Amino acid sequence: MFKNLNKDLPASIVVFFVAIPLCLGIALASGAPLFSGLIAGIVGGIVVGAMSGSSLGVSGPAAGLTGIVLAAITTLGGYENLLLAVVLAGAIQIIFGLLKAGIIGYYFPSSVIKGMLTGIGIIIILKQIPYFFGYDGDPQGDWAFFQVDGENTFSEIFNVLNGINPGSTLIAFIGMMILILWNSVLSKKGKFFKLVQGPLVAVVAGIVFFLVTQDSETFDISKSHLVSVPVPDSFESFIGQFTFPSFGGIGNPQIWITAFTIALVASLETLLCVEATDKLDPHKRTTPTNRELFAQGTGNMISGLIGGLPVTQVIVRSSANIQSGGQTKMSAILHGFLLLISVIIVPNILNLIPLSVLAAILFIVGFKLAKPSLFIQMYKAGWKQFVPFIVTIVGIVFGDLLIGISLGLVVGIFVILIKSYQNSFFLHIENQNDGSKTVKMTLAEEVTFINKGAIIKELNKLEKDSYLIMDVTKSKYLDNDIIEILDDFKIKAEEKNINIRIISERGEVENPESYQGFFQQKKKSA
Repeated sequence: MFKNLNKDLPASIVVFFVAIPLCLGIALASGAPLFSGLIAGIVGGIVVGAMSGSSLGVSGPAAGLTGIVLAAITTLGGYENLLLAVVLAGAIQIIFGLLKAGIIGYYFPSSVIKGMLTGIGIIIILKQIPYFFGYDGDPQGDWAFFQVDGENTFSEIFNVLNGINPGSTLIAFIGMMILILWNSVLSKKGKFFKLVQGPLVAVVAGIVFFLVTQDSETFDISKSHLVSVPVPDSFESFIGQFTFPSFGGIGNPQIWITAFTIALVASLETLLCVEATDKLDPHKRTTPTNRELFAQGTGNMISGLIGGLPVTQVIVRSSANIQSGGQTKMSAILHGFLLLISVIIVPNILNLIPLSVLAAILFIVGFKLAKPSLFIQMYKAGWKQFVPFIVTIVGIVFGDLLIGISLGLVVGIFVILIKSYQNSFFLHIENQNDGSKTVKMTLAEEVTFINKGAIIKELNKLEKDSYLIMDVTKSKYLDNDIIEILDDFKIKAEEKNINIRIISERGEVENPESYQGFFQQKKKSA
């Protein structure tokens, strides 16, 4: 793990700077103490990072759980009861891992996963535009279209016109230029520029800019547009920020319902992010998903026990890790330690970082996820790939992550049903000298009730005095519905003088008396 430290350390610094405002913003959007978001980020980095089998995945508090947490704090009667639900959710996730439920993530189509990554990239860019220009009342980490401040993603962007902050905007553009210059030119000039990453330089430039311009009437950046980490004034006040679960409510069925909901949503979001992260991994390593559920469950139990929000693997931080050159899980673990050290030792320095500089960093991350070339690539792959891809993106942008994934999956399944309907058989028609037609219908390996409509349609098209050859030699499974429609068609075939010959691996049968009996014998012989 340590042999790639020269790449993992710079990547961990980038992830750290991305994670700080997201941890705080998600806590704020969840109606939880700000420190709870930082606890979840630390646990997600150190505990989950160490136990996970993912090389590049980074865990922390998740935007997808903010609505559940916000509602649960109210309905369960306090934050301490929510923490108990988080602990129980972690135990349930461990059980999921032991039951090998991690395989669920493999059943999501590639087009949907690519749509998820692209949708997240677009959301990152759209949500960071207000921060980039120094105007936003919505907390970082609120990724939903309808925001907690009553605005939506696009109305928030239009509101920027009413309150552009010159200082925030100027340092954001400076930070963006530093990032582009570092990435495209300086990183190729020497080891120093590879070791010291552009995002770190941009953040330092942001701090210097704030200190230099804080007395300027034009370029001053208000504290509301800076990172805001809780600053304890003593060791006792630092310890006082930790909250502990109320185990007295363990018999409350509402707590168990919330725990199962958190476990289910967190597990699904993690498995989807694992799938997406593995696709982004330049080395194409595969994460053991059952181990990941076990690691996430352990992380949630520890986070809940010390006052933290529930954690999942998070695609924003994971993709930032990958784009910054992270190679092993050490980058995720180091980012957790950086969070821990920073909230203990240097919270005052963190509170000098302009949010607009962090927005510039996230702009680059978002663009790399949602490159225009990917749209062209998916379009060229055909409508079966492009439609679920676009639907997933639209669902994420105008809803949230789970809505987008669900819509994309539904469309993906619908595409499968259409293709299954179309590909149930192969039809070959020959015109004979006497004017009659010989139709050869070769059934697929598996023919189910989904294919019933297509087969009935073709059988009804057969003209009088036709000759139907039905080849079932390749068919391993014929649904009973298909056999029934063949028996029903037998009457119509006699009326239209259609001869039917069945070819199977046992030989050929002319006009069988009962298809049901024939296929039952075929099954027994097989």
